Amino acid sequence: MDAFSLKNKTILITGASSGIGRSCSVECSKSGANLILVGRNQEELMKTVSLLNPETKVEVIAADITHAEHLESLIAEKVSILGKISGFIHCAGIEKTLPLKKHNPQLYHDIFEINVIAGFEIAKILSLKKYKEEASSFVFISSVAGMVGEAGKAAYSASKGAVIAGARSLAMELSRSNIRVNSISPAMVNTPILERMFDDIGEEASSEIIKKHPLGIGEPKDVANASIFLLSDAARWVTGTNLVIDGGYSAQ
Repeated sequence: MDAFSLKNKTILITGASSGIGRSCSVECSKSGANLILVGRNQEELMKTVSLLNPETKVEVIAADITHAEHLESLIAEKVSILGKISGFIHCAGIEKTLPLKKHNPQLYHDIFEINVIAGFEIAKILSLKKYKEEASSFVFISSVAGMVGEAGKAAYSASKGAVIAGARSLAMELSRSNIRVNSISPAMVNTPILERMFDDIGEEASSEIIKKHPLGIGEPKDVANASIFLLSDAARWVTGTNLVIDGGYSAQ
């Protein structure tokens, strides 16, 4: 059996309607996983479904995970169809680059609600015996912004630092339930979020950012492949770690 395979594993992925979440969905499907895809936009989720390996068993949940009081019942319904969860990737997230004087409590709240709280709430549900396989793996997509400072990113960086720290604590607590918990910190990845950011900051600032990546800007697939490793049995002895995949960005 290939230790890197996800065959017979059911993986729940948030933010599956675009960017890194869509890429994680496609690559996990190629690795043999069954999928529960979560996102706000039904149409975009179905676009993701159309890109999957045709043999993939897939269910979708179109819901706002920050307001879904019924999230547990939605997950329970999909688990009853596909079987218990072996893995979870929290890709849903928002990014805002704004000077500190434009930050306000609502901005912090909005960013933390999706980047941190929603992911940890889903982890709480999926850690229950009735929803999880004997052994399972949770992966939180953080960011190098959670490790190194960047101007204009106080709220975003704080949220991604919280993901890294929180995932470590979850790893300590959930190891007794045979759940591994890790985070991944990418630098700039070629996604709609990055395109919007580059539009906001202009060409000159954008090219400066690109120069800071010795191996260039990453692709969503680079993050997806790292996620597959952490979800797979090949990573059976990896928990409580933050895997940095940033093209050399944070080595400087």
